Amino acid sequence: MKVPVRFSSVIAQLPLRRSLLPNIYIYSFFVCTLCLYGIPAVAQNAIVLVGSGSSVPAPLFSRWTQEYGKRNPNIQMRYLPVGTSEGIKQISHGAGDFSAGESQLTDKERKENNLIELPAVLIGIVPIYNLPDIHQDLRLSGEVLGEIFLGEVKTWNASQITKLNPEITLPSLPIRVINRPAGKGSNYVLTDFLSKVNSKFRAQIGVTPSPKWPVGESAERSSDMADKVKSTSGSIGYVEYQYAVKGGISQAAVLNSAGKFVKASSESIGAACKAAEEPRWNNFSASLADAPGADSFPITSFSWIYLRSSSSDSSRAAALQDFLNWIYTDGQQYAVQEGYSELPPPLLAAVRKKINELR
Repeated sequence: MKVPVRFSSVIAQLPLRRSLLPNIYIYSFFVCTLCLYGIPAVAQNAIVLVGSGSSVPAPLFSRWTQEYGKRNPNIQMRYLPVGTSEGIKQISHGAGDFSAGESQLTDKERKENNLIELPAVLIGIVPIYNLPDIHQDLRLSGEVLGEIFLGEVKTWNASQITKLNPEITLPSLPIRVINRPAGKGSNYVLTDFLSKVNSKFRAQIGVTPSPKWPVGESAERSSDMADKVKSTSGSIGYVEYQYAVKGGISQAAVLNSAGKFVKASSESIGAACKAAEEPRWNNFSASLADAPGADSFPITSFSWIYLRSSSSDSSRAAALQDFLNWIYTDGQQYAVQEGYSELPPPLLAAVRKKINELR
């Protein structure tokens, strides 16, 4: 693979901190990953902000990279979709300028690693399925979804599913479960919801980005999940809403806390955020799963940006603040264009205030 001429200048700017051994590992990680994904050439003196994390917002970060780069050639951004847990690990070790994902930070990550999370965009994790002869929208509850992912509901015409869909003649077809491997934000959001509504799932799996799935085959990235479900008859999986829409994949309506079956949409995802955040709009780390309200899609979450709360490099800190201010102003329009749900105006205002307090 041909490496861009300015590759070394990008690597040279990666902020590497703490002990020598972790820095060697981190340096190697970014060298390998940047080689894998490639980076375009940048101006010799440009500051290149580097982030890593979830593949859920990867299309949005790709768009942000393009649009932000047009604005100021002296500050560029690169994003590496390596998974939520790996992204948090990297920013915790002092590598890169930010990470992104869908897992709530632990108290240890906040206190010992001086990390904070800022909501970047709203997402919905939707159950997607492939039943070729079914043209009506399937309805599923969290109780039944939990049983499917525990391997207890094995066929599409099982009584638990037909009870929720009396008007649909479901096939006697084995359910082929597709899941995500360890360290993924999609896992965290789904298990957060299922743990709130299914006690058996909570006891056996719990809320985690790395569930020990008892059944199913794995799909590495969000795009892999969409492709695998789309090509596998009888399958069920879960993916961020815009992947399902862009892929033309059937998605189920999910029973919410108000007893309504709701499909994901910008409106229903936004309704869940409003129900959880209003009236204070300042709980940046809130779980939005199973939010109240008749219009709320129940598997809603923030996709967060994870940051160190302070920086010793004033030029990189200033560049990062410029990028963040752009994300939460002009950058939000691209979230909508890419199929994500933008943050409500009161929350955007609160996040911008927090950014201006960072040093």
